[in-house]
Parts: sequence; C-alpha cells; structure tokens
Amino acid sequence: MARIWLLVFVLAAVYVMAGYPVLLAWLARRSPAPVKASLEYRSPVSVLIAAYNGGLYLAAKLDSLLDSDYPGELVEIIVASDGSTDETNAIARRYESRGVRLLELPRGGKPAALNAAIEAASHPILLFTDVRQTLDRSSVSSLITCFADPHVGAASGYLVIRSGTTEQDNVGLYWRYERWIRTNLSALDSIFGATGAFYAMRRELVRKMPADILLDDMFLPLAAFFQGYRLILEEKARIYDFPTGVNAEFRRKVRTLAGNYQLFGIYPELFTFRNRMLLHFLSYKFGRLLLPWFFLGALAASFFLPAPLREAALLAQGLFYGLAITDRFVSQGSLLKKLTSPLWTVVSMLTATACAISILFVPAQQLWKPTK
Repeated sequence: MARIWLLVFVLAAVYVMAGYPVLLAWLARRSPAPVKASLEYRSPVSVLIAAYNGGLYLAAKLDSLLDSDYPGELVEIIVASDGSTDETNAIARRYESRGVRLLELPRGGKPAALNAAIEAASHPILLFTDVRQTLDRSSVSSLITCFADPHVGAASGYLVIRSGTTEQDNVGLYWRYERWIRTNLSALDSIFGATGAFYAMRRELVRKMPADILLDDMFLPLAAFFQGYRLILEEKARIYDFPTGVNAEFRRKVRTLAGNYQLFGIYPELFTFRNRMLLHFLSYKFGRLLLPWFFLGALAASFFLPAPLREAALLAQGLFYGLAITDRFVSQGSLLKKLTSPLWTVVSMLTATACAISILFVPAQQLWKPTK
C-alpha cells in the first residue's frame, strides 16, 4: 500500500506541475478560440487606481498612462487614495489639470477603494491598474480592442518582470511559467481571473466587492465568466514590474492562494458543471492548492516502504529539501546557487500554498502585506 500511495502522490504532483500544462498547451493548439479584436474599436474608458502610500510610484504611473496612444478624450483617470499618509494625494492633485481625478478616502482597504472608484467612474469600460507598474504606450489600446469581440467580458494585461538577482530571476521564471498556462487557457476559452496589476472589464458585469475580499482580480472577472463571457489574456498589453525576492513573493502567494479559498465559498459553481472550464479549474487552481499535500503525502508514504526502497526515497527527498534550505547560506553568483535557488523557490511556493489555508482561521485582512 505504501508503494501505491507514493506512486499516487508523485503522479498527482507531476500532473499538476507538468502534465496538465502540457495537456493544456496541446488542447489550446488543437481547438483555439481566437478573439475577434479590432484595431478600430474605441470605447470611453475609466482607469481606476487604488493606492495606499504609493507616492514613490504614482507620478511614473500617471505619466505612462497619459503617454498612452489611446485617445485622451476617451479616458478618465481616477486615483482612489485609500487613507494615504505620504505624498500620494499631493502628486495626484498635480495631475488634475491633465484630467486625473483624486478620491480621498478613509483607510478601508483596496476593495473599498475600488468600490468607491467604480461608483465614481462614468465610462462603460473599467480599466483596473495598480500604482507600481508602468505601461507600454500601446497597452491600453491593445487591451480595449479586445472588447470589439462581444463574447469578451474581461481582458487581462501581460505582466513582464524586469531582471534582477538570481533569486529574483527565479521568481520571474515562475511568473513566465504562470503566463504560459494563462496564455493557453485564454487561447482555449478563459483564464480564471486577471492579472491584478492591469485588466479591463465591461462595467455592466461588475459586482460590488465584499470589504474583506483578497482577490478583486478574480472576484470581478468570475462574475463575467458565470454570465457566459470570456476572460482573456492579451499579450500585447504589456506592463512592467520590479523584480521581487522569494520572501516578498511568499507573502503575496499566501494572500492570493488564501483568496482562492474565499472565492470557493462565493462561487461554489466553480466545482459544478456550470463551470465550462471544470477540468481546467480542478487541474490548475484547485490542484495547485493540493500540491503541498501531495509532497507531504509522498514523504509520509516513504517511511512505510520496504528497505532499501525506503532509504532511497527518503534520501532523494532529503537531498531535495536539504539543497533548498542551504540556499540561504550560498553566496550569490556561485555555481551551487544555480541549483539551490530554483529549489528554494519551489519549496517556498509550496510552503506558501500550504500556509494559505490560514484564511480559515484568521481574518482575511491580516494576510494583506505590502510588496517590497
């Protein structure tokens, strides 16, 4: 039985991490559903930025938006300052003459700030973007042209991580892996949310968010998905972010995966045949949450194997986790770092996934941590 359980856990982990992405890529090539975008399509757009103490980034963000090649007369920009105590409000006021509107709000969290911004917006397409990232000049245009297709309910931008240290580049590699999966999901039908830093949505499909929601970028698009619309990824709508280390990504991953547990309660139809992407949801979103338990199950099963298989299995797993842990003590630029750093990234992401279950025991807002 120990051999059977070990095989089950190992195959399940391999399927989630590698087997399913390969299957998805094959399905996307076999049955693509191209988006009927149109370069001539134009619609008035409300750009919504929820910011808390974003003064370090806000001017560059507004400059990149105002430098967009999308017609300025069709765009309004709303900065929802969520109780900021730095220069965020002062910077936003300096741009008022260029059409930027400031909402000064009491501290209530990102969902409350976005709800206020949505209420203040006046255009049929809402474009949500975070304060930290900058955009290509054509990014807004590329995103909005997707809405020429009447089946598109939300369109997500394409996040590009700038290069950094070895550790940061491994986080960037993880993001490229994620983008590959999302690109293929979009080609097939729909992704299960959006890139929170940059996405657009039809206003009539938007729902008011609960104050403690952790993932606006899944809560809002899924409302469109279950009304029969597609959620797509537009690769030409590029935004650029600073690289983050494993520790910062760990905190972000705990929050985002904890947000998945929240959404399971809000959208239980994700687990039913009302979800036309049920296989993909179970293999990707739900399977990702089960992944650390597959690893722990394989470790537990290894202790019950007969010798010498037991020793071999435990030695292999010991080397895997041991090399990951030693990464904290290996100097940057060394040859060993090229091995230990990816392993540390994998183990950190698995640990973050396991920690996400803490949403069942602590208030959701405790999981919000600023990304450094």
